[in-house]
Parts: sequence; structure tokens; C-alpha cells
Amino acid sequence: MRQSSGSPPSGPRPIQYISAPREANDTRTEEDCSSYRTGDGIHNGGRDLEKRESTSTLSDDPTIHHPEHTAHDDGHCACRNLSPSRSTHVQLDAADAEQRYKLEKANNPPPNEVKPQRIIISFACGDPENPCNWSSGRKFFVLLGGIVSVVNSTLGSSLPSGAIDYLAEYFHVTSQAQLVLPISLFLVGYVFGPVVFAPLSETYGRRIILVTTFVFYTIFTLACALALNWPFFLVFRLLCGITASSAIAIVGGLFADIYSDPITRGRAMAFFMANQATTCGPQLAPIISGFISVVSWRWTFWVGLIIAGLSLIFLLFIPETYGPTILKRRAEKMRKESGNPDIFAPIELEKKGARQMITVTLTRPVRMILFEAIVLFTCMYVSIAYAIFYLFFEAYPLIFQGIYGFNTGTGGLAFLAIGVGAFLSVGIFMYWDSVLVRAKKRNAPWTLVEEYRRLPLACLGGPLYVISLFWLGWTSSADIHWMVPILSGIPFGVGFMLIFMALLNYVTDAYEIFAASALAATSACRSIFGAVLPIAARPMYSNLGIAWASSLLAFLSLGMSIIPFAFIRYGDRIRANSKFCQELRQKKRQYEEERDKGESVPSSPEQKTSPEETSETRSKEEV
Repeated sequence: MRQSSGSPPSGPRPIQYISAPREANDTRTEEDCSSYRTGDGIHNGGRDLEKRESTSTLSDDPTIHHPEHTAHDDGHCACRNLSPSRSTHVQLDAADAEQRYKLEKANNPPPNEVKPQRIIISFACGDPENPCNWSSGRKFFVLLGGIVSVVNSTLGSSLPSGAIDYLAEYFHVTSQAQLVLPISLFLVGYVFGPVVFAPLSETYGRRIILVTTFVFYTIFTLACALALNWPFFLVFRLLCGITASSAIAIVGGLFADIYSDPITRGRAMAFFMANQATTCGPQLAPIISGFISVVSWRWTFWVGLIIAGLSLIFLLFIPETYGPTILKRRAEKMRKESGNPDIFAPIELEKKGARQMITVTLTRPVRMILFEAIVLFTCMYVSIAYAIFYLFFEAYPLIFQGIYGFNTGTGGLAFLAIGVGAFLSVGIFMYWDSVLVRAKKRNAPWTLVEEYRRLPLACLGGPLYVISLFWLGWTSSADIHWMVPILSGIPFGVGFMLIFMALLNYVTDAYEIFAASALAATSACRSIFGAVLPIAARPMYSNLGIAWASSLLAFLSLGMSIIPFAFIRYGDRIRANSKFCQELRQKKRQYEEERDKGESVPSSPEQKTSPEETSETRSKEEV
């Protein structure tokens, strides 16, 4: 390939996309092609650039390729007139959306507007460097790495739960409110994940952020084991939570990078969530600390350090999975080898900067909580459910050690029932997923309604969650066998997981390209609630008693369980009246109309788009 001759034209340099035409015997479907989420959308590829030696140059006549940045279009947000007071909060978002779609238009010009000068690279269909095309074994390695990192994070969150009495004795702490802080401060650190580390992973790549923060998590776990006084111990717990939050924020994107098929990705995420939220992490920690802290509370953290150290060795071998970062490295290599400075990856053309981060990205989750009803009520529900789960680390010792005489080790075993419920929820999710797939193949009308696709799981999980709380409260008595209240953990685990799976997926579908901001809002809210509510656990259970304290939580959850039913009934209207949704869809419609007009008139026979490429550029992102 050789470089274009002649002097470059003045003004902004036009954009050129290069790819090779599809081979005649290429039978791959569009699902085989790459699909990458970046901060601004999707990059889809055609055929890749041919391998070149360091002395090779660029061709004058490449075919044109249109990488895509698209998002859902479920058609539910019709434009409505809203009061002026509700329009102010979306001005920055409207400008941001317009900038995103302008970037898409610049990166996907009609063929008759293309002038070969700037070259934008993208993944090819079947490109071996595309993580979606990796082997099943390599994908499974990444899946295990993600689970290992999050298990460490969630294990660390509840690691002191079985050692609280020994910590209190060693550091001479008598305040019950202070004894909750080792877990609560860790959860406060979780707020930093979606706010800081998730955006950084979309700029520098997943691997460097995940591994670097995990190294610091390991160091701060060591510091907890060596802490000489209570204030230093609490500071190190907060730092552990901050660094551990990186895994929670990044791993979901890690799986989205390698699984382009939404069904496979959804099932992988269901398995991952079960391990993250209720099974291997928070359930193992009370058992470990309960048995080990009898020897020394420091050994609780030495064991956590050993687990983190072994996990770190595993994580060091995880490859980079973020497609735009891989393309950026490829573009840098091509610029160096060819000597052409006009080769770019799409992520290098995106608008970035401190002002963009502060005025738009970091403030959007707060504005969505304040002005978006779906985000607000979802935050309320998942925050209450999450806080009650972490409140159990205070309530279970009161029940099983205080009433039934368990020691700290055997008391931790009571949490295993919640893990059983979590795994059962994965089976329910898989069954519902298969029902949905079969209904889509029949073109059932209800599958076109966003609320019916996701929320029925929450409608099942909510009542189960409420039942489990009443069950626990009114069966925790010395006259009733200890196995009866323990078994309440099974419906609790099922309900907890179904609520999270349904509502978080619903929010993702409703807010399209800004779903990350909506999820950041829910993550920050539940971390704050999870840190604060457990502080009231011991006073509440002491004053109200086991039965009525659990009933109070049950009644609160009962009120929250109405939310998914309300979304099913009124969700389409809420989204139709959302100024946020209106702005997004208006900009997307304008972009798609312009793109369709451009695709209808190819400028030359060499630049015609094949039917396969057209279907690829029109494929929609599914989360």
C-alpha cells in the first residue's frame, strides 16, 4: 500500500475508512462481526487491513467502510411538551448527545462525501484480535478472571463480620456504631467505582485499571492486617473499598467486550452476578473470619491477603479486552511502521477533557436521580434491598449467636442458604430467557414492550424478598429449630438476585447510550445505603426485637415491591414524558435519516455497500 500523493488540502482533513471486500466464500453472518461499546457507542467492522511490513505504504484506492456507533431504538419515547422547569437539566445532555451523533456522522460519512486523506481503522469481520472472535477457552479465562476479581472485592467487604468482637476487644472499642464502620466504610469506597474507575477504563483500557487497582487493594489489605490502632485500621478499610470498587465497575464491561451475542452475554452476567452479590464473596467472608479470628483477628486479613495475592497472579495474565483501546494500539503501530500520521482509531477522535468529564459525565448520574423517575425509583428499590442484605451481617449474629448459641464460625455458615437462593435465581433467569427467545421467534407482541421483557422477574423476586424477611423475624425463637430461620435465606437470595437482574437490565434498555450514567447512579445510591443502614441494625433489633425489626424491613420492602408493577403499567408513559429520552431519540433519528440518505447514493461502483455491510451498519446494540 502506498501513501496518497499531493499536498493535503487546507482546512479540516476529510475522513477515510479502509477495509477489504468480503471474500466470495465468506459465510459469516452479521452476528460474527465485531460490536464494541465505547463511551460514545459501537464500533462495527468489515474486513481488516492486510498485514504489512514496516516498509509498506498506504493504498490510494481503498474501499469505504462505515464503523458504527448506534444504540437501541425501541420507539417508546414520543416527543411531548414539558414544562420549562424540566428542560434545564437536560441541556448539557442534549448537547452531549448532539456531539456524539455528530461524531458518528463524521465517522460514517456518505460515500459521496469521502475524500481520501484521514484513515480510520476498525475491526474486520473475523478479526482474530477482536475479543468477540477469541476462542471459547480464552473467553472463559477472562470470565474466570472477572469473577476472581469481584469475589475478592465482595469478600473483602464483609471480611471483618466474624471478627468484630475480637476487633472491639483489641482496639478497646465499646461503641456499637463504631463497630459497624469496618464494613460501612468499605461500602462507602464502592461509590468511587462507577464515578472514577469506569470512565478511566474507557480511556486507558480495562486491564491497566483493573490490575493497578487490584495491586493497591492487596497492599491495603496487608495494611489492615498490620494496623496498630483503630483510626488507621478504618482508613485502610476505606482505601480497600475504594480500590476494590474498580472490579465492580469494570467487570461488567469486561464481559460485554468478549460476548457480542446478547443471549450469551446475559447468561454470563447472570452467573457473574450470582457469584458477585451473594455467593462466593459475602458468604465466604463470615465463615473465614468466624473460624480464623478465634486465633487472631489479624489472621482474618492475612487469609484475605493470601487470597488476593494468588488472585493477582491470575489477573496479571488477563489480556486487554476493550476494543477501542486495542484499535488505538494498532493505529499507533501502523503510524510508526508506515510513517503516515493520518491513521487513527475512532477513540482517538472522541472529545475528551476535564471540562467534559466534570460538567457532563460526573454530574449526569446526579441529574438523572433528580429528574428521571425510572432512575429515581430504581435507585430506591435496589438501595433498600442492598442495604438490608448488608444489614444481615449485623442481624445474623444477634439471631444465631444470641438466640441459638452459635459461635462466630458456625454463625457464618447460616449465610450459605442465601447463596443457594442466588444460584436458584440463575436457573429462573435462564428459564425466563428461553421463554423470551421463543416468544421473539414467534413475533409475540408482548416481546416488543420493554417492560414485559425484563420486569416480570422483579415482580416475582419482590414478594419472595418480603416473605423471607417475615419468615426470618417470626421463626427466630429458641422454641423453633435453628434450621427454620436459616432456610429463610433461600427465598431471600432468589428475590434479591431477581430484583437486581430485572431492574438493572431495564434501566440499561431504557437509557440506551447513557445507560452507564443511570447504572452509576444506582451503584452509588446502593453503596451509600449499604454503608449507612447497617449502623441502625443493632439499636433497631435491640429496641424492637427480632420479630418486629425484621417485620419493619419487610413492610419497607413490600412498599418497594410495587415499583416494578408500576413500571409495567406506566413505564411507557414515563419514558414518553422523559425529556432525556426525547432529546436522545430526536438526535438519533436525525442521524439515522441522514445516514440512510447517504447510503442510498453511492458515489462510485467501487464504493457501493454490499447487502451484508448494510445490514451490519444497521444492527442495533443489545445490552
